[in-house]
Amino acid sequence: MSGRTALVSGGNRGIGLAVARALHADGDSVAVTCRSAPPPDDDFLAVKCDVTSTGSVDDAVTEVEERLGPVQVLVANAGITRDALLVRMGEEDFLDVLDTNLTGAVRLVRRTLRGMIRRRHGRIVLISSSSALSGSPGQTNYAAAKAGMVGFARSLARELGPRDITVNVVTPGWIDTDMTAALPGEARDQAAATVPLGRFGSPDEVAAAVRFLAGRQAGYITGAVVPVDGGIGMGH
Repeated sequence: MSGRTALVSGGNRGIGLAVARALHADGDSVAVTCRSAPPPDDDFLAVKCDVTSTGSVDDAVTEVEERLGPVQVLVANAGITRDALLVRMGEEDFLDVLDTNLTGAVRLVRRTLRGMIRRRHGRIVLISSSSALSGSPGQTNYAAAKAGMVGFARSLARELGPRDITVNVVTPGWIDTDMTAALPGEARDQAAATVPLGRFGSPDEVAAAVRFLAGRQAGYITGAVVPVDGGIGMGH
């Protein structure tokens, strides 16, 4: 299964960049989407893409297809946060997070499915969050979007199973990224204390789960939700 074309949205940093590197290490030709800064690796094709725009998604995937070939592996990772308690959250902040995190993933999946269906093979992995299943105060918008990924993936898995296209979800917990690095030291310690393993995870640990789900060994796994959260969700 090496030598495939893989597309990772939001692959210019953090979890997305770690996933791109893991797939590249397996011999895949990797494209990453980014809105501004490209990834630090020259080994990837970087394409500008705003996942809230259907036209932008179409242009980005078309560029990948023309330069690398049909997308056989899609990792939908791009996302944003607009945290606030619901009573203080504006409707725009709620809808923007849903549009980027959930509908953005749907746009990417719909566009890349054309080639997968024609070839009767594909791997789709959606990057959700442990907050989708356990909830998180101040993140009703984010948790709702990430939870929506689970229902979307499981319904899609039933639609696409006969065509040898698997659809799975990975739910990271507290991971060392630019976002969590901005937390004050006391807040990081408190967060780590809620994790049974007592620490934050690394982007590489999330990437390892994605790499497995995108590979040959996971050919009989679809509709699954795989937690990479140090046990904070206890399998949920």
